[in-house]
Amino acid sequence: MTGTDGSVPTRSGSSALDDLLDKQAIYEVVMRYCRGIDRLDFDLVRGAYHPDGVDHHTGFDGGVEEFIAWVRPKLALFGGTMHTIGNHLVELHGNRAISESYFAATHWGHPEFGDFTSGSRYVDLMERREGRWAIVERWAVREWTRSDEGRMITPEAAGPRGRRDGTDPLVELQSRLAAR
Repeated sequence: MTGTDGSVPTRSGSSALDDLLDKQAIYEVVMRYCRGIDRLDFDLVRGAYHPDGVDHHTGFDGGVEEFIAWVRPKLALFGGTMHTIGNHLVELHGNRAISESYFAATHWGHPEFGDFTSGSRYVDLMERREGRWAIVERWAVREWTRSDEGRMITPEAAGPRGRRDGTDPLVELQSRLAAR
């Protein structure tokens, strides 16, 4: 919550450092969700929500498990997706928070819809339960969509490519570090 002078007041009984740590934890919930969607890692997606979490997307309203069952086959039809988070603002209200994240989501390689980018916002009600911040209710608010059909080009040279399976460079690096 922002004061009329633009300052960010701390919650009663909390310190500015506590507020920053909470805001960082909430930001990381949003980032893990995006990674999970883009890499088809539905455990990461599931972990961004509390078990009773609700999602409101274009064409969907329901619980987190139903959301995953709905989105998984849709995402599998794309060659890939990439979420880029822009503005991110959190209003803390004790163990609850409002998180607003502006983002662009690029989708490519769908046999029917082709390539497109959407500008949207995640408006999230977050709660801290047993020390863990997660989404209780999310609205994926679509602001605009544009067709990118015919704009994708073949990579200019060989090199690392993103994959949505266990061979992505991130997964390989995580495995390497976990083995040590």
